[in-house]
Amino acid sequence: MRIASVSAVAAAAFTVLLAGAAAPAAAQSWTPPPPDERCPSKWGAGDERGAANHMGPESVLRAASLIRTGRVFELGQVLRPSMPLGARHFDLYVKPTGPFAGSNRRGSNEELVVTEMGQVGTQFDGFTHQTIGDSLYNCVDMNEVMTRDGFTRLGVENVGTLMTRGVLIDVAALKGVDMLPDTYEITVDDLEQALDRQGVALEPGDAVLIHTGWGVLWDSDPDRFMATNPGIGVAAAEWLVEHDPMLLGADNQPVEVSPNPDPEVSLPIHQMMLVVHGIHLVERMRLAELAAAGVHEFAFVVQPLKIEGATGSTVVPVAIQ
Repeated sequence: MRIASVSAVAAAAFTVLLAGAAAPAAAQSWTPPPPDERCPSKWGAGDERGAANHMGPESVLRAASLIRTGRVFELGQVLRPSMPLGARHFDLYVKPTGPFAGSNRRGSNEELVVTEMGQVGTQFDGFTHQTIGDSLYNCVDMNEVMTRDGFTRLGVENVGTLMTRGVLIDVAALKGVDMLPDTYEITVDDLEQALDRQGVALEPGDAVLIHTGWGVLWDSDPDRFMATNPGIGVAAAEWLVEHDPMLLGADNQPVEVSPNPDPEVSLPIHQMMLVVHGIHLVERMRLAELAAAGVHEFAFVVQPLKIEGATGSTVVPVAIQ
């Protein structure tokens, strides 16, 4: 790992500090709340949009008021077969559509893409992506809505365009590094200190993006990118929920720290956000350029593909300064 703006001695000290800070987290765990404590959602018993309900004219106008220079940052990674995929795959086949047509010899090409379109690349998690047992967001029974052709409720097509104030929390910059160490758990103190350093406060309905620096591995080391990663822990996630965001994103694989410090739980922040609180996650974002420019507050826009009944969507979010 390359350390930026710190000496080798400082880097070593930071490593020791991180090791010490991570130890108490091992005792922290998370248990999903029972149905009667999480349902109905605060957005209503029949709701399928969760925190996306923050989207409306007010969120759009609030976001538009932040545009000063018109500079656009593309936050989506390029899709290619060599990108980090894990057990998923991405295959693109070029498909010429036929012989040259007409006296002008018009040619045409298309492509066939074979992939898990809802779960590759920079990816927007829908509410059918995760469950607590058989239970989805708002206590919808998965067995009643899952069909061979998709989910009859809570599909990603319900999300639509989201435009709101975006806030980048640059934890890597707070720590003085280009990239946080493997499995580093981001704490509440980290988030508060980073926001204080940036002079920014969270507001209800924000798109909250966390820069860990892990995104630099997307092209250089896809195996390491997928193996483990730094990210938010349970306490930090609960703190973020209290701030009522529209969505939560990061430049790592699952947004949360992986593996979790408690080896008995599996991706608890996914359940917490998607199933319990109805907050969408945006994974594997391209945040390095935004962080390098020191842009911490911006207009944020994203729209998942309207794939009826899908668990998520490949997306290319944008930040506009």
